[in-house]
This record gives sequence, structure tokens and C-alpha cells, in this order.
Amino acid sequence: MLKHLTIHNYALIADVELDLGNGFTVLTGETGAGKSILLGALALVMGAKADTRTITEREEKCVIEATFFDQGEEIVIRRELNRSGRSRSFVNDEVVSMTELKVLSARLIDIHSQHQNLLLADSGFQIDVVDAIAKNVDQRTAYVSAYEQYQSATAALDDLQRQAAQAQRDADYIQFQLRQLTEANLQDGEQEELEQEEYTLSHAEEIRGSLSEAIDTLSGDNRSVLQALRAIRIGDASQELQERIESSYIELKDIADEAEHLLGNLNADPQRLETVQERLMLIQTLLRKFGCRSVAELLAEQARLEKQSQVLEHFDEEIERLTQAKEAAFRSMAKAAEALTKTRQAVCKPIAERLIADLSRLGIAHANMQVSITPAEDYTATGHDVVDFLFAANLGQSLQRVADVASGGEVARIMLSIKALTADTTALPTIIFDEIDTGVSGSVATRMADILRRMGQSRQVIAITHLPQIAAYGEQHIKVYKQDTDKRTETHIRPLTSEERITEIATMLSGNTPTPSAIKNAQELITAANK
Repeated sequence: MLKHLTIHNYALIADVELDLGNGFTVLTGETGAGKSILLGALALVMGAKADTRTITEREEKCVIEATFFDQGEEIVIRRELNRSGRSRSFVNDEVVSMTELKVLSARLIDIHSQHQNLLLADSGFQIDVVDAIAKNVDQRTAYVSAYEQYQSATAALDDLQRQAAQAQRDADYIQFQLRQLTEANLQDGEQEELEQEEYTLSHAEEIRGSLSEAIDTLSGDNRSVLQALRAIRIGDASQELQERIESSYIELKDIADEAEHLLGNLNADPQRLETVQERLMLIQTLLRKFGCRSVAELLAEQARLEKQSQVLEHFDEEIERLTQAKEAAFRSMAKAAEALTKTRQAVCKPIAERLIADLSRLGIAHANMQVSITPAEDYTATGHDVVDFLFAANLGQSLQRVADVASGGEVARIMLSIKALTADTTALPTIIFDEIDTGVSGSVATRMADILRRMGQSRQVIAITHLPQIAAYGEQHIKVYKQDTDKRTETHIRPLTSEERITEIATMLSGNTPTPSAIKNAQELITAANK
């Protein structure tokens, strides 16, 4: 339950500290006093989107803090919003994400606002109501799992079929590209070797001259380097230097021999040069065509094309495998959907009977309701069912969808009956009704108040109301009102004493200045409510 609420600098509320009790609490106040502001503040701690315009003018920060007591544990939720737009949420002083906040608050509190009456036109809402009564969490979870597996199998098959269709369109081009690379018979590293050979063949005469000059310098007859080294004689005191000279002589002699070998094999071969240049030209053409930078990348592209070509050959058998997987997933989903439907069908009649009984107490004496379940056109995340709440308010009327035939007052009573029906099942500790009494009055309002109070016997129920009949049933009465200060108009919220409560209800009956008869009437309403 919601034990305590603190609001600081939110809209017209400067500072509010509010303690709340068990049972049935009513909030009253003139139109525009700020009841919607209170709900907006509560919505923030439930994870609603923050808006800096809700921060009190000329203030930099607003804070809303709600203290709940749930299953023996105190839970403090705090939401802070800065003028800069930064919003932070805390649970017991630990920062939490918006998702975590919404999940937590959803099990602590439910705010039923007037616009939620429109949910009666939503098949998804009606399914949720039926499922809450059916207590079919296991069946629904099993169905959702099977549904997701079917969706996954369908997506995999669709994707493969798209790939196959595209591959088929690209098959000729893929084979053409692969044939070009295969026929080229590329070898990793050959481009570098060919470029070196091409340079050698193109500059054969220059290289020949350089080699001849080097050979003559190293080992020629006219004062060559090797002759000079061989002529050096150093005494025994320089044995180390003598060894170094000998080593140098051997190395230079080997270089001279290698140079002579190269010179002997160096030939200006125009035909070989042409062959090498043609091969390099082919490689360059392939590099440009395939957008590669090296032969290694071309070989990788060739491997990719080969794999793609092989995949194309196996598409048919893979499509067949995925088709069978999809069919198996569909059968599992259909079986799970059938089990889910049965749980729903089992509670349709009890739901209708309970709603008819409550609506009768709420003044619709000849109310008739039926929960209709028909097969949907397709499987959805909620099953294979279309759930419709059918309603007739008068004798002899045919049943039709609630949203199509119910008046505003009837919709309000139906929604209250549904909330009363699902309250025990959902086990929500706190339910807030925002003017659930729209479109009702008189004895109907009294009966509605009785239902709200009975709901409050097992949970905390808070109702924002304009009706004195409902206000009289409150076990705690809180007033929302505006008050002017030197600087601005502010909204205040405070619990009323027993005497103040009589005056407030009398004011609701007769106007700002309650008459003696209105006060007497207010006392009688409270006395009747407490019987």
C-alpha cells in the first residue's frame, strides 16, 4: 500500500507531505483544485515520461517520493527532475532505470483514469481481464514461447527464400566472376615476384653494366678489392684484426662469385618481358574489377564466390529443412493456443455472471453480459482468440459490443465491476480511481461507493470523486484545494477531521456555504455509510 507521499515543486504544489491509510480513501476538491496534478505526480514515480514544464515556475528541481509497504517490506521510490531535463529515479536510494521502475510500480499501484474507460473497445484489454480471472499464466507463457519460436522459424525461412531468390538472380553473374578468377590461376605472392622480374627484364643492360663494374672492382686484375685484402699482412699482435680481414675476404669473394653467376644468367628476353607484363596487366585488371588491393584479397574473393556457389546448390534442401521446422513450430503453437483458449472459455460464464450481479447492484437492473471468444484470423502474441465483452442494458435488447452500445455512465459502472472482479486476482495492493463515478448519481453512486469500500477491505483503494454519496463512504477523507500566497497560487492537500469532513460533504451537496439541511444530510450520508 501507499503509506506516504511527498511532493516538492511539482506544478502548483510547493510542498506536500501526505500520509495514507488502509481501506477506502476519498479525495475531493473543486474542479481545477489540483487533483489531476496529484495523479501526475504519482504517474512520475510509476515511470511516466518527465516534462520540465511540470516543475514549479522559477524553481530548478522537483522531487516526488512515494513510500510503499509491500509484503512486509518498505519500498521508497523517488523521482527527481531538473530544469535541464535530466531525470533520475531511485528505489531505496539506489538508482534504477525507467524499465525497472515501471516493472516495480506495476505490481504496487494501479491508476484507473477516465480515459481508461476507452479500453473496453480494446480486445487486448478484454483478453487480459479474462486471463487474469483464468489464472492461466503457465498456459499463456507456454503459448508465447511457442509463438516466438514459430515467428523465428518463419523469419528464418523467409530470409532463406529471399536469399535463394536473389542468389538465383545472381547465379550467372557469380559463375562468370568465379570463372574469371579460377581461369586466372592466381598464386599468393606472385604479383611481387612478377614486378621484380619485370623490373629486371626492363633494365637488363643497366643491371649488366652495374654487375660487371662490381665484379671488376671486387675481383678484377687491376688492383681489385680482393687483391688488396689478400696483400694485407699484420703481425701476430693483431690476430683478431687478421681474422676479420679473412672473414671479409671470404664474404666479398662469395659476393663476387654470386655477381658473376647473375651476370651469366642475365639475358634481355623481350618475349619473357612481354609475358610478365601481360600477367601483371591481368592482375591489375582483376584488382580494379573486384575492388581488391592484393592477390591475397582476390583469392579470398574467389573463396567467397565458391562458397556462395556451393550454397546456391544446397538452397533447396535447406529450404525444405526450414519448411519442416516451421510446420513443426506451427503445430506446437496451435496446440498451445488451443490449451490457452480452453482456459479462457472456462471462465467466460463466471465472469459474465459476476459482472451482471455487480451491474444490477449498480442500478442496471436488466443488465445482460456475455464474454464472447471467437477464433482470430491469425495467431497473435496473445493467442488465437478474439475476446469481446457483449452488453445489453435493457430487456429485449440484443447483446452487442460494450464500446458500441454502453453510455458513459454504463461504461463507468462496467469498468468498476471489472476492476472489482480482477482486484483479488491481480493482488495489487493499491488501486486509484480517477472519477470512476462519471455519469452516475443518486442511489447508483451509493452502490458504487459500497463496492469501492468492499474492495478496500482487502487492499488500499483511493477514489477521486465529485459525488457526496461516494465521499461519505471514505474511511479517510483528503481534500485538495488552492490557496493564494504573496507570490503565487498553490495547491494544497490535507486529510480532513471528522467535523471538516461533514462540512466538505455538505459543501458538495449545496455549494460553498453549506446550509443546515445540507450539513444534516451530510451527517446522515456518513451514518448510513458506516452501518
